[in-house]
Amino acid sequence: MAAPGPWPGLWPAVTGAVVALLFLLLWRRRQAGGAGRVCVAVLGDLGRSPRMQYHALALARHGRQVALLGYLQTRPHRDVLRSENIRLVPVAELSGLRVGPKLFQYVLKVLVQSVQLLYTLLRIDQPSYILLQQNPPGLPSIAVAWVAGLWWGSKLIVDWHNYGYTIMSLSHGSKHPLVLIAKWYEKLFGRLSDYNLCVTDAMKKDLWVNFKIKAVTLYDKPASYFKETPLDLQHNLYMKLAKDYEPFKPRYYRAVNPSADRSAFTERDGKSGNVVKSRGRPALLISSTSWTDLSALTSVLSSPDYERFIKEGAELPALVCVITGKGPLKDYYNGLIKKLHFKHIQICTPWLEAEDYPLLLGSADLGVCLHKSSSGLDLPMKVVDMFGCCLPVCAIHFECLHELVKHNENGLIFRDSQELAKQLKMLFMHFPTLEGKLHSFRENLRVSRQLRWDQSWDQIVLPLLGSKG
Repeated sequence: MAAPGPWPGLWPAVTGAVVALLFLLLWRRRQAGGAGRVCVAVLGDLGRSPRMQYHALALARHGRQVALLGYLQTRPHRDVLRSENIRLVPVAELSGLRVGPKLFQYVLKVLVQSVQLLYTLLRIDQPSYILLQQNPPGLPSIAVAWVAGLWWGSKLIVDWHNYGYTIMSLSHGSKHPLVLIAKWYEKLFGRLSDYNLCVTDAMKKDLWVNFKIKAVTLYDKPASYFKETPLDLQHNLYMKLAKDYEPFKPRYYRAVNPSADRSAFTERDGKSGNVVKSRGRPALLISSTSWTDLSALTSVLSSPDYERFIKEGAELPALVCVITGKGPLKDYYNGLIKKLHFKHIQICTPWLEAEDYPLLLGSADLGVCLHKSSSGLDLPMKVVDMFGCCLPVCAIHFECLHELVKHNENGLIFRDSQELAKQLKMLFMHFPTLEGKLHSFRENLRVSRQLRWDQSWDQIVLPLLGSKG
């Protein structure tokens, strides 16, 4: 017979405490939540989480009091800051946890994040719903939000953007124990949620087949401020950027009226005040990226082909390539970019205010998307925003991209840098004439009149909340 442990009464006491806590949580679950209050939570940078900001704005528009919870690393959009119904709730950021082996660091990080997130969730006013961005990261936010929901008597809505375990598998491999634990965790706690949203029909199917989670597809849609930019506003933006960035400055001055208001792309008549596009202007190409893989774009830009074609007489414009965004490899790629010296290509990596980004998209000639999905089931929101501005795109291929980019209708899909280079040459031939694929893609986007975020949200999410939620 086994000898009793040193604390024979410890485990029954712990078990009893856990059972009592669960009963208390379940009892609170039956109580009515805070009517009209919703917590929108993301364990990430709020300023770089546009979908969650859109959720908050939509809820505020319908009179809900919103606690928008997350890290405040980047300033959210001014509409969020100005809303009387939205209160920003910052989560303390982690620092100084780089002690011991990487596995220990990761476990410690998850534990500390769990405590921080739960503490913050339990300090807000009681919400009737907790709307959680699933990624980044699923671990530990789903479990913590579920526990907070039990305490408050709130319903949990999980908005699935991607799978955390597939992102982890990129660096650890699909069979790594951490990856397998993360997959089990997402499956378990995802099934405990009350409602689930997802970004594609492919993900909706996958959630049901593999996780038995029933979700509703809420496609990313552009906000109302993503639209074509009027020429006058284009000029103001170019002049603003020209103060700090060489590619936006005029390349030459005419002898007549050398003090005229000019940028590389536009000029304002000194007498009439009218703005026109400059003759011989460069083409403006924009790529918004997390700076994790720019190899396809840098391969094209560093290739001598584009310069050689111009020298041989091809009617191709000079290119100004603007790369926006933040990410871990930005300094590395900036180093590569500085080593490139061209006559007809300029590359610029400006810091844009949140309000200037839609204006720049609405002013550009072509967008390039290098987003690769770890699961193959999510869609790049940057392309959604580009389409809102009627900006055609060239996008790198992955499994469900066809749900957004219609090849040869609103853009082109490429698989490698060589194919992208051919597409750029084809699209910009005889630029800026109103002929060819580039113009027809833009016209197709104008005619399509896609739903905006507010319309789509009202149709899909609002019915889930009920009249008093």
